Amino acid sequence: MPNTPTVRTLALSLGVSRTTVSEALRGNACVHPATAARIRTAAEAAGYKANPLVGAVMSEVRRSRNQIFRGVIAAVDLDENGRPAASGKFHAALTAGARQRALELGFKLETFLVGSKGVTLGRLDTILQSRGIQGVMLLPSWAPPDFSKLDWTRYAGIYSDYAIDHPALHSVCSDHHRSLMSALGRLQALGYDRPGLVVQSQQDERLQHRWEGAFSAYQRNYPEIGTVPPLIVPEVNAANFSRWFRKHTPDVVLAHDPEVMTWMAAAGARVPRTHGYFCLNVTQTDRPCAGLDLHPNALGARGIELLIAQLQRNERGIPSPASTTMIPGHWVDGPTLAKKTEPTEKLSLKSRKVVGDGRLRSG
Repeated sequence: MPNTPTVRTLALSLGVSRTTVSEALRGNACVHPATAARIRTAAEAAGYKANPLVGAVMSEVRRSRNQIFRGVIAAVDLDENGRPAASGKFHAALTAGARQRALELGFKLETFLVGSKGVTLGRLDTILQSRGIQGVMLLPSWAPPDFSKLDWTRYAGIYSDYAIDHPALHSVCSDHHRSLMSALGRLQALGYDRPGLVVQSQQDERLQHRWEGAFSAYQRNYPEIGTVPPLIVPEVNAANFSRWFRKHTPDVVLAHDPEVMTWMAAAGARVPRTHGYFCLNVTQTDRPCAGLDLHPNALGARGIELLIAQLQRNERGIPSPASTTMIPGHWVDGPTLAKKTEPTEKLSLKSRKVVGDGRLRSG
């Protein structure tokens, strides 16, 4: 018998099925007592040790077959001014992932809106308590969120974005730093050696400057890619983008808004022939392009799993300390980057002059 006995090897040596061995070791009465005793004796002699993780997984599978309704989870969104309209797609995908995973685990997800178009926090607290809802998932907020008016002694909570301080809850979010570092490496492998980052300042601040931090770290550690300074401004528009683009001549632009490609074209760039464009969040774009998929569905699903785990452990209130779970994004191919086998044709913007309509001509 092998050094590490398994249910399979025990079954082969005893001439019985793996199901019989498994049920006997679990103490199931369906196995004849004499057979069960023989199996347990053989398992002990062989030094068999059950894997508790496998047992837990199989136990959950058996429970899920019953489709038992276990309760309602609240997904809470804020009605905010100034939040980019495109973020609605990300919220919808995140909520869809959360709802599907909740359903698989026996829970129903209901959404609540807090703000001028929804309910007050006080009213939400009353609704949750009256309906016996104890699990609360908070959707990403554009500004630092404050949900401290809820009576958290009654709830388990999860925030689906970076750190929340009021109150400090467990969080699940995209790993923007790791995602961008990986993307820059692949762009460099494609032949782009002057990447330029374009981000709205508040969008970077709410992520604790992870876009800027990753970009600066990559430039510092890989000086061969050039030192194009990132364009981080309160509002990215055609004027400030064009000035930055002409002055620093990046050969690939990393940004959120595909409108950037229109401004690149006005400056004489031809995507992907002369320049590349890489979207920092493809969920929020309406144009085919290469970019990062930040997995909003997976974020929603993982957040629900973490929240339900708290409920099952009977954990309520503000955790100490709060933890953060990160999911890295992955590269999505698209028509806005030149293929590796097709070298990018470089367009020197410094050697051209701007004409009246904003286009560039040779100087």
